[in-house]
Order: sequence, then structure tokens, then C-alpha cells
Amino acid sequence: MSSSLDQLKATGTTVVCDSGDFATIAKYQPQDATTNPSLILAASKKPEYAKVIDAAVEYGKSHGKSVDEQVDATLDNLLVQFGKEILNIIPGKVSTEVDARFSFDTEASVNKALHIIDLYKEVGIPKDRILIKIASTWEGIKAAEILQSKHGINCNLTLMFSLVQAIAAAEAGAFLISPFVGRILDWYKAATKKEYSAEEDPGVKSVQSIFNYYKKYGYKTIVMGASFRSIGEITELAGCDYLTIAPNLLEQLYNSTDKVPQKLNASQASSLDIEKKSYINDEAEFRFFFNEEQMAVEKLREGISKFAADAVTLKDILRKKIEA
Repeated sequence: MSSSLDQLKATGTTVVCDSGDFATIAKYQPQDATTNPSLILAASKKPEYAKVIDAAVEYGKSHGKSVDEQVDATLDNLLVQFGKEILNIIPGKVSTEVDARFSFDTEASVNKALHIIDLYKEVGIPKDRILIKIASTWEGIKAAEILQSKHGINCNLTLMFSLVQAIAAAEAGAFLISPFVGRILDWYKAATKKEYSAEEDPGVKSVQSIFNYYKKYGYKTIVMGASFRSIGEITELAGCDYLTIAPNLLEQLYNSTDKVPQKLNASQASSLDIEKKSYINDEAEFRFFFNEEQMAVEKLREGISKFAADAVTLKDILRKKIEA
């Protein structure tokens, strides 16, 4: 009997590794990999990554006049060095995140994304192997629209918690979205004080609704479920375009032979009764209907703050190395 991981891949789901750890990524043979400041921060504390960090620090020292400029240059280079190493392992794409501080600034997000792509170009990595990861704020979605349409740069809109965000992202032509399953469940468990089965899981249901909407109306944007808390959440989404899975859950799937039947089917979505909506050309509409979902508003704010805080912590580590 094949492993549950292989069965999941057989449902048509592309498996992505949610990690910055090279050895972990190599073990599970995913198509793509996703990173963020939190994952890079965790990896940076391991001794085997010292050479990568030291090389980024040397780069930063020669690419900035002030210490602050050197720290920023070091962080950007570090993200790219991690991405380069990951791309040596996987056949597909790696997601590299724009600083979460720019989540409410379209122009800054675009400029940072272009800079990241230039850094990848310097080390011989073409833009078609990179996904620029941006938070799914109104400003972030608009940044993705500019990057996709004007620069041919593929984007991963992350921190997605609502159909409103997903519809706007698809209309913007985003290459891929990352709706967060586990964080939605976290919010509902705290709000309702109850437990949810995998079938009842509100995070799972959120991704199912987005997947069905996209397939119903023929959007090409890839749906990549993310932020899982359990194997059940993952197997309930078997058949989703992509799923990005943390190493501990990949290990469970790798060691299991439990059956993983396909649960999501694009061809069946066409017959569903789903109302067509549009938000991309009306900021007020987007903000109003997004604001109606308390969970989405709170989790987006929390996610941006957490990524930004981890980036600051990582910068502090790099600053000490620069000043040493």
C-alpha cells in the first residue's frame, strides 16, 4: 500500500513543503516550497545554516552606508540565498515574502518585489521560479495585480481568510493564493469553545468554498491550502490544487498508509449554485464586505503583526552580526 502522502499526490494535489529547512524539503520531494520570515528565523538558529547567514552578512556590509541599510540588504539577500538553496532541491517554485510592514503600501510592496526578483537574477535564478508572497490586504492585492500584469511576476497572496479576499485576488490575476485553514479553526475554537471534526472544520469549509468558486467561474488562480493543524484537515482537501504542509504533518502522511480519497473535484463545481461577485474595481465594496467577517479581520491583523515581529527579530540577529 502506498503512503498517504503518495495517495494525496495521486488525487491531483500538488504537495508543497512549508519550511525553510533544506534537509526536510529534500526528504519529502515536494514540487514547490514556501517560506516566510518565521520559517527563516527558525532555520537561522540552526548551526548548519551559519554559512548562509555569514555570506548574507558580508553581502549586506557592502550594500549599505548606514547599519540600517546594511541590515535591510542582509535580510533581502538572506531570503534569496535560502530560496536559491531550496530551488537546488525542488523542481518547481519557491515563495519569497515581501516585508509584512509593506502590507498596506502598494508602491512599496511592488518596489520590494522587483528588488527581490533582481537579487534572484544576480544569482542566476529566473523570475519564473519565484512566487512573490504578499499579504491579502487591499493594497497587497493591488500590488499583485501590478506585478502580474505589468512585470510578469507571479504572486502568492497569503494570509487569506475570506472569500472576499479570494475573489479579489482571482480578479487581480494572482498566480496563487494561500487560504489559511488552521488559523481559521483556531479562531472558531476560541470563539465558540467547541471542537470541530475535520468535516465540520470552518477552515476546511473556507478553502472548499474558494476552490468551488474558482472552478465554477473558470479562474486560473491556484488554490493552495495552508496552515494546517491536523492530518484530517489535509485529507479533507485532497484534490485541492496545491497544499503547503509543515514537516511534522508531512512526516505523518509519509509514515501512514491510511486511504486518502479525493474530496475536491473541479468538474463537479460547475453545477453548483454560487453567486458571481466582483470586488477588484471597488475598494469601498471590498473593505465593507471584508470588514463584515470578524474572524478574517482579526486573523489578517494578527498574521501581519506576527510576520513583521519575526522579521524584526531576524533583523536584530543580523544587526548583531554586522556590528560584531
